[in-house]
Amino acid sequence: MKFAELILVSLLLAPAAQAKLPKGYKGKPYTDATHTTGAQVIPGRVEAALYDLGGEGVAYHDTDAINHGSGELNYTKGHCEEGVPQSICHFREHEGVDISYVKKLADLNHPSPVTPEWQQLYLGWTVDGEWVNYTVDVKKAGRYKIVAMYTHVAQTINFSLNNQPAATCTLPLDPWSLYPNRHDPAWMIFHTWNKAECGEITFPHAGLQLLTLHYKTGNNLAYFDFIPIEDKK
Repeated sequence: MKFAELILVSLLLAPAAQAKLPKGYKGKPYTDATHTTGAQVIPGRVEAALYDLGGEGVAYHDTDAINHGSGELNYTKGHCEEGVPQSICHFREHEGVDISYVKKLADLNHPSPVTPEWQQLYLGWTVDGEWVNYTVDVKKAGRYKIVAMYTHVAQTINFSLNNQPAATCTLPLDPWSLYPNRHDPAWMIFHTWNKAECGEITFPHAGLQLLTLHYKTGNNLAYFDFIPIEDKK
């Protein structure tokens, strides 16, 4: 076999490049009695509330230590709805990231561009400069479109990959603008849901890696679908 042929065979047999988590990262994929699979998989859905374990400064940054949803609002009368498990009402209540869930009394009692599922967890009370980390298992390198499930005003949020800027995600629609003649309470703007494509991201390599969501004031964020973009030939 000629030398050039040997090189070609070696390249074909060599394993594909694998991404690695940033050196020294101490966060771990979220798991509990219900969520047992570990790292969220791409292509697929990244649930916003299932950010990594590791605490403030490692798995997330929040401007205060109170979970204003699970640890505060959902202890008030009527906010842990009948039939909803305590594990949903008070999900991650002792962490600073603010989490709640889709409720009949707030989210499903009026029209929205998209109807969310009852008990869907989401991040809320968002503030500029806050972020959460996700250890994700990318099964296939390449370009992906990002589809977000969210509420409230259009915002630009950002993703970084292994601590490097990776994507700008522009939430393209203020769902409230679809109902200009409504006279509902002001809080309802935070419970009018939309689902829309908001950007693209490239994963140069497959494997475990660190995806960071940097968000801004004003949105509730339920999940992000990462859908492969097939290259046109």
